[in-house]
Amino acid sequence: MRIISGKLKGRRLKAPKNLPVRPTTDMAKEGLFNVLNNTYYFDSIDVIDLFSGTGNISYEFASRGTKNIYAVDANHNCIRYIYNTSKELSLDINNYKSDVYKFLEKTTLQADIIFADPPYDFTTEKFIEIIELVFKNNILKEEGVLIVEHSKHTDISDHKNHTYDKRYGGNVFSFFENLSTE
Repeated sequence: MRIISGKLKGRRLKAPKNLPVRPTTDMAKEGLFNVLNNTYYFDSIDVIDLFSGTGNISYEFASRGTKNIYAVDANHNCIRYIYNTSKELSLDINNYKSDVYKFLEKTTLQADIIFADPPYDFTTEKFIEIIELVFKNNILKEEGVLIVEHSKHTDISDHKNHTYDKRYGGNVFSFFENLSTE
């Protein structure tokens, strides 16, 4: 995996093989950040990276100037890798070793962008539960976006807060926003 843009542009990172992860591909990540780049000033937003795995998405935000990044993963080795890598690269990423569902129930954080990359083999109901918790607990800021990465075989577009999908090969990013119910 490599960092696409920002102060660490082109930097390659190699995660240990023992991590239970499937990092977002460079092609999909580049496409996602091209979309986000048209909407956000990265140096003035807060980001929560759920199921952060290797920290791939967190590093990209940090390289582009985002100061408040919260990486959440239940796996101790993933959190340790993110911690060590962020220190090595002088990136300020806050790490939380926690079950994502418990984190979403208890957190008082709010973010402009929440990125969730759960295992692709999750049931549709498990994906929907993430979305529901984010909106029920008011974790997304008013003008913010929740982005859920999933395979092309998962369809979560029926959710009332769904706005659109972006597809990159077998990867799909579903976007969700605070929509008025007028």
